[in-house]
Amino acid sequence: MLAGHAVALLCLTWGAYQSLAIPRVTECGLSCPQGFACKSLVSRGNIFNSFCQQPPASMPRSVLGALGLSTAMKCSPPDGCSLLLRVNASLTFHESLQGLEVCSTSLDTQETQCQTVQVPRASHRQAGQQLQVRFDCFKVGVAQSLYVTLRTVPHFCGVQLGQQYHTEDCREEDVGKNVPDCFAQKLSYWVDRSRKVILVQVPESGGPDYYVRLCLKRFICEDAGAPVRVIGNRVSRRVSLPYSQELSCLCLEVWSATPDAVRIQTCPFKNDTESLWDAIRYHPGSQALSWEPACPMRGRVSLCWQPGPGAHCLELKHSGRPARGRVQYPLVDTQPQLCLKFSTSLGFQVRCPFKQPRFPAWKMAVQPAPAPGRLRVAFFSSGPARFQVRLCHQGKTWPPACRRLLQATPVPAASVSQGDSAEDPAVAFVDIPGDEACAPSTCIQGRRTDVQFSVPQQLCNLQCGWRGHTAQEVEDRGATASAPGQASEP
Repeated sequence: MLAGHAVALLCLTWGAYQSLAIPRVTECGLSCPQGFACKSLVSRGNIFNSFCQQPPASMPRSVLGALGLSTAMKCSPPDGCSLLLRVNASLTFHESLQGLEVCSTSLDTQETQCQTVQVPRASHRQAGQQLQVRFDCFKVGVAQSLYVTLRTVPHFCGVQLGQQYHTEDCREEDVGKNVPDCFAQKLSYWVDRSRKVILVQVPESGGPDYYVRLCLKRFICEDAGAPVRVIGNRVSRRVSLPYSQELSCLCLEVWSATPDAVRIQTCPFKNDTESLWDAIRYHPGSQALSWEPACPMRGRVSLCWQPGPGAHCLELKHSGRPARGRVQYPLVDTQPQLCLKFSTSLGFQVRCPFKQPRFPAWKMAVQPAPAPGRLRVAFFSSGPARFQVRLCHQGKTWPPACRRLLQATPVPAASVSQGDSAEDPAVAFVDIPGDEACAPSTCIQGRRTDVQFSVPQQLCNLQCGWRGHTAQEVEDRGATASAPGQASEP
């Protein structure tokens, strides 16, 4: 680590292992056994050979004997080497056959390249003989997944062979040393967190040019900056790539400046997930709460109620959502104790966005009611809202068991007045029996009812000699119930 900088030195390394050398070819072409006149045609796929016809009765289904696949290498110093797919095919010749067609399809890009062997009719007298054909000119890439098909010309229904094949990657010693696509693995990079840049450097030895870029790895790796070309033979071989945010899906992508080069990716911040949990937005107009992470996530999101500092966050019913892309909750109460809980492969995280002072939160207070022996639960809010009250018994489990659902009465607009304990006007109230509210281990629980997702405020263990109580005052006096043990849904 350099002084004054949070710099990490990492290398794009694959780790080579010993293996047999890949066969070399100096010229690629078609090989047929002596006595057969073969002619090769190269195409991107013959649409006329896509439709099959019924084979003659005299043609056995085993006319195609075998399909063998292997990798070869063609080198052209000083440009390095390229990989070729070698196809060995065998068949029993039949007078109805005009040739063979071999097609190689990339499973990544669906690009198809085909080669056709035509046999002149002069060779038809050789029917019944074994024919061995080798194709050497299928250009392939490093670590490529292919599907190879072999069929007759014309295409006879049911007479076809197919095989999947994977070309060697840069861990194969011969490929890693000689194919330019693998030279990018020798690049090094540093992460300078204080300057928010990634520094990429080419090795000291000369070599091909490279492209480097930052991208966001989603379904594909999307541009997070323009690609930069690094000149391999220039004295200065370092490039600086700035970034705005440390995201787990922000990756460095490197590839050789050659056609169809393999791209190598590494993600320096793959363990930095804090910014993903903070991608929470509240929309005051619609009262909707949304979470849209910048990187793909798998897991579950839910709303929860956190009764107090350090308490277990109790999941709200019907709020669980799969964490795939944008998650939105309509009509959400902006209470400080309403939180988002994330459950992913990275663990559990809880974020409480409404604890910030800028969000308006309603308050609940208990005061003497005009009628003797009764208490008035008043609700104070900066805007119109509807509330309900429940009386709960505080036991060994959490949350308390509640009963007696009471709807609060809205205060007429002409008679709205300020309470002793809140700056916002009283908008609703409900009167409850004092002997029940003041009983030991009893909690008064208030909740907003005109939204889809809300959490309660609680006043527990009231000392009814006080003139009036708010939820904050009771908590400051240490009378608010704690949340022991495992909790159930509120």
